[in-house]
Amino acid sequence: MTDSKRDNSEKAKAPGFDANDLDPYLMKDPEAMAMNFARAIENLGKAASAWLAPRERGEISDNAVDPMTDMVKTLSKVTEYWISDPRRTFEAQTQLMSSYFGVWMRSVQKMQGETAEPDPDAGRQDRRFADEDWQKNPFFGFLKQVYLITADWAEKMVSETEGLDEHTKHKAGFYVKQITAALSPSNFVATNPQLYRETISSSGENLVRGMKMLAEDIVAGRGDLKLRQTDMSKFAVGRDMALTPGKVIAQNDICQIIQYEATTETVLKRPLLICPPWINKFYILDLNPQKSFIKWCVDQGHTVFVISWVNPDARHAEKDWAAYAREGIDFALDTIEKACGEKEVNAIGYCVGGTLLAATLALHAKEKNKRIRSATLFTTQVDFTHAGDLKVFVDEEQVEALEAHMREMGYLDGSKMATAFNMLRASELIWPYFVNNYLKGQEPMPFDLLFWNADSTRMAAANHSFYLRNCYLRNALARDEMILDGKPVSLSDVNIPIYNLATREDHIAPPKSVFLGGQFFGGKVDFVVAGSGHIAGVVNPPDKKKYQYWTGGASKGEYDAWLQSAEETAGSWWPHWHSWIEAKDAKRVPARKPGGAALNTIEEAPGSYVMERT
Repeated sequence: MTDSKRDNSEKAKAPGFDANDLDPYLMKDPEAMAMNFARAIENLGKAASAWLAPRERGEISDNAVDPMTDMVKTLSKVTEYWISDPRRTFEAQTQLMSSYFGVWMRSVQKMQGETAEPDPDAGRQDRRFADEDWQKNPFFGFLKQVYLITADWAEKMVSETEGLDEHTKHKAGFYVKQITAALSPSNFVATNPQLYRETISSSGENLVRGMKMLAEDIVAGRGDLKLRQTDMSKFAVGRDMALTPGKVIAQNDICQIIQYEATTETVLKRPLLICPPWINKFYILDLNPQKSFIKWCVDQGHTVFVISWVNPDARHAEKDWAAYAREGIDFALDTIEKACGEKEVNAIGYCVGGTLLAATLALHAKEKNKRIRSATLFTTQVDFTHAGDLKVFVDEEQVEALEAHMREMGYLDGSKMATAFNMLRASELIWPYFVNNYLKGQEPMPFDLLFWNADSTRMAAANHSFYLRNCYLRNALARDEMILDGKPVSLSDVNIPIYNLATREDHIAPPKSVFLGGQFFGGKVDFVVAGSGHIAGVVNPPDKKKYQYWTGGASKGEYDAWLQSAEETAGSWWPHWHSWIEAKDAKRVPARKPGGAALNTIEEAPGSYVMERT
């Protein structure tokens, strides 16, 4: 072997870089690649047409609610702070450039097979960069390091900006995270090693499939992208989920009342009423027999009634919170009394359904109405001081724009709220699906929880406006300033026992917010924290033996101090809650039939209201 060949061979086998690692990145069939690129571009054109067509017909107006305008306006305030002082600008740029130089030096050392200092993100867990070539390949490793440094630097610029009010600073931090999540090198074919290899190995077939799916999803969203997170064809409500036997025994303009069939010979004397959120459909509590909280309650001897909210349209534009309290909760209580002959019930409210329940309890206290004898609140906020990232979308300017849009339609389309919720965890709920669906061309796996998540509902204009203004903007319920059905209401008047459940990783109703809210009630409040998040922490059957929960009495003092001293118990909180209910009243009566002697069955559960798709 000549010296020249020996040198080249040794370089190829150097510990820092192996030329053979480039083989998966070399194009094998240029002709097939060119043809598939042409097909992908054709499908992309169809996607663009599906997006443009409803806008050209005037069916969609992008000017009604424009988050981009608010984002630019907010971030411009951060930019003004840093460029207003040349010295401050220079220091910020120097910090970033020195970090880039460090990345470059480490990358060169690795290329040459030299020992380099560990990357700053060496211990960082990030599923976006799980592929080994993010570490092994110098090019992709360099991209990852530059990206992470830039993202961290941008977030630091926001946190160190002075002179911003708390809300503007919160919005700026949120928008920066959205931008950095979108610009991650893992989201692009040319800068993601796995995507690059897949595109080469399939000669671009993945992009043909992906652009076809993109066009289909824009058509499904009627001009907006309806990001598919699961295979929606694999599930149907009433066939694969919401299977607990029961009957619809009453209905009105805004809800149906379902009573479930007993599975025990005797049942608790006090019936159980569940008030779910109207932002999503009730069957999250009845996904399937193994996960169903509703079925589990029935099996413990509860006579379970559920409010199934209508998926509103323009006819419901004027239905406000008073309507949902009177025609929802009070209508359900009247129905229960007719079906069971019982005036006293236990009630559960989930998320915004819990907020409505809490406000209705305050209204009942004002009216000396004592039908609800205990209340359980699942991940419910009544004080919105620490309401989390959803507050980003709620200020006077944005609410006014949203109200103007809702006045035209009579409602807010469910996709708008679905997008907002997904943005709270964009790195988990948006970009992985964007990559898998449209760049890898892979159909998502069937998953019942994500089917429910995609089965979004509309919001009646008056109801949603009342919620945003009274809860997020004014925090009226916690301040005793809410007027419900013409009456001022106060949570301090609510003296019944409260079981107040938060979930530790909740990004919609943060546990600190739920904890603080419990201090406004006038009666005894038992605060409980469940492991996991807004859904999985609630829907956690005992036989799964997953997660844990913490108990420690009332929500007094600071949340962190309460949690530190609380008692941790492995598994589901469901049995603990059931014991809490029985401690209030364990009397039992013979099992009841849906509707009793007074009410006729309208239809089988889960009813027709839940079937209405957006």
